[in-house]
Amino acid sequence: MMYAMLAGSLAIIYLLPKLTTAVPSSLVAIIVMTVIAVVFHADVRTVGDMGGITSSLPHFLIPDVPLTFETLRIIFPYSLALALVGLLESLLTAQIIDEMTDTDSDKNKESRGQGIANIVTGFFGGMAGCAMIGQSVINTKAGGRGRLSAFVAGAFLMFLIAVLSHIVVKIPMAALVAVMIMVSIGTFDWSSIKGLRKAPLTDSIVMVITVVTVVLTNDLSKGVFAGVLLSAVFFTAKISKLTIVSHSEHKNVRAYKVTGQIFFASVTELTNAIVYHDDVERIVIDLTDAHVWDASGAAALEKIVAKCKDQGIEAELKGLNQKSQNIMKQMA
Repeated sequence: MMYAMLAGSLAIIYLLPKLTTAVPSSLVAIIVMTVIAVVFHADVRTVGDMGGITSSLPHFLIPDVPLTFETLRIIFPYSLALALVGLLESLLTAQIIDEMTDTDSDKNKESRGQGIANIVTGFFGGMAGCAMIGQSVINTKAGGRGRLSAFVAGAFLMFLIAVLSHIVVKIPMAALVAVMIMVSIGTFDWSSIKGLRKAPLTDSIVMVITVVTVVLTNDLSKGVFAGVLLSAVFFTAKISKLTIVSHSEHKNVRAYKVTGQIFFASVTELTNAIVYHDDVERIVIDLTDAHVWDASGAAALEKIVAKCKDQGIEAELKGLNQKSQNIMKQMA
């Protein structure tokens, strides 16, 4: 019976739009399956089987917890994970909706609104929330384009809970599963699979590792952390490549043209590129197209200068931009 209702729900969701789009097909599927389940007393799991729904509205309450660092230590890891996953899903949802509607949203405003709302909802016993890809996609495909559509969705949900909770508990889970299957199929970027061969290898590895981590751990935050960490490693490796070209300016002068980012991951390549010959009296390192980012980069340049001095060679660093000079001064 469960599989039959699931198949029927999917049939309504995908076939009804070919006849009319006046009413959201997912809503029709839920109503039809609920009526069938009630009339024929179908032995299927319903929303009510998943937990009770209270029809009373929440009250303003201040959480009765000790406001100490011990409490912060306990809740901080969970808060960080929720904030990370919630912010990521909201930004991803905004990007998907922007592409569907060919519009541009203010991501900073969305993030601020989500943060303020999550702080306020805690005083009413609510859970932290974020933008939902599934609900947003359904809303957009049903024709919603402005703030009113989101408000109506929230207001109608409150009406269902406060007034029609005795009906909501009778909705079969098969209908809701069908809706989520439709959302999953609709939001998945199928072209990304075909693009695995064309995309940079590092991007494909990050995507696959993120998906595998989420599936194996059943934890989106761990998948996000793995993906971000791997992306950072690949990005560091990518920008750590320096282009160093050397040439002789005069008989006893050798110049080095350095292009790229000088930081902890690229200092070894820089120091190894400098060749100290007995017949060289002066070395000029042109850093016009380079940038020193951290103390390791500054220390590497100082090491080169010191080694030149030990070899009796005059060393000159030219073309340092202002920020790089500031870092060098701080290390001096």
